[in-house]
Amino acid sequence: MSLWTNVLIVTHVLVALAIIGLVLLQHGKGADMGSGFGGGASSSLFGATGSANFLSRTTAVLATIFFLLSLALAYVATKKPVEAGGGVIDAIKSRPAPQEKKPAAEEPKPKPPAKDVPQ
Repeated sequence: MSLWTNVLIVTHVLVALAIIGLVLLQHGKGADMGSGFGGGASSSLFGATGSANFLSRTTAVLATIFFLLSLALAYVATKKPVEAGGGVIDAIKSRPAPQEKKPAAEEPKPKPPAKDVPQ
């Protein structure tokens, strides 16, 4: 594989892990009920609703990057050099069939004509 393919794959895996982490950090819809009754969410780092907006926007950006990387990897995987062309079946048809070569010791020796056979 080329260097850029490796870079795409590593970036793709890192983005996937970041998405997993961000989704696990987010609160469910039922978690906001406690903040309405003084759950203390207003004293968080991003404010009362700031963390939800920040995490959801970051997840959306990472999901877009993940989608684009998936398309790029699919393009790289299906891209063929110009001189190769064709598909797998064409490559098999153009390749000559392998010839089995037997060692000289295993080759059958021609039988001499039988003298006992009436002609």
